[in-house]
Amino acid sequence: MKPAQTLQKLTSPYSWAGLPWGEYYREALEQQLQPWWPKMFGFHLLKIGNLSTELASEKCAISHQVNVGLAGDNLHVQADPYQLPFAAKSVDACLLAHTLSYADDPHRLLREVDRVMIDDGWLVISSFNPFSLLGLGKLIPRLRKRQPYVSRMFTQMRLLDWLSLLNYEVLDQTRFHVLPWQRKGGTFLSTHLPALGCMSVIVARKRTLPLTPTPMKVGARKHSLSRAVGATKSYRKLP
Repeated sequence: MKPAQTLQKLTSPYSWAGLPWGEYYREALEQQLQPWWPKMFGFHLLKIGNLSTELASEKCAISHQVNVGLAGDNLHVQADPYQLPFAAKSVDACLLAHTLSYADDPHRLLREVDRVMIDDGWLVISSFNPFSLLGLGKLIPRLRKRQPYVSRMFTQMRLLDWLSLLNYEVLDQTRFHVLPWQRKGGTFLSTHLPALGCMSVIVARKRTLPLTPTPMKVGARKHSLSRAVGATKSYRKLP
């Protein structure tokens, strides 16, 4: 497995139109996120990266939505995603639409997002699926330096592992849009073979308590209890 951090400088497209079949990807992703927007409540939604800023999120219950990035036409705040100019625990939800795919240090980016996220905050991550028709293009040397094959395609399992380390509860994980050159992405194939979908989406929430309870050490507890009882008995023998 290749390390998450890379010395390669990746350039994110300024819009979905900069990707082959990019508008199809955007429409499919917007449709996939529609049921989730009304469930998110709070005061501030961050949309990090140019691709995130172009996604429609009018149905989101969070009215104050801030577009963040290094450069672009739709930005509200121009900033380095690795050093977000926001206080800790001040953001209710964050959208990373293919942002990790063009990050040279995705671990650092996720930690920075986690820093500004409130407890029980929402995190939405989308990426390209390496095990798809789109992912096969990375095996062709002539295509590797073109969009979107130049992007980093992490497996969904790897992304889930990163979120688990940060103690996020995954509410939904799905793959869709099997045929990239079709507007609907192959409805039949996306329904029956979603694992081959070109697009991957994860919806998660930040939790403060461990998701897996730590078992109590019963033996140690009994031992300490017996010592306490013995101490009580010896105290009663004193005049």
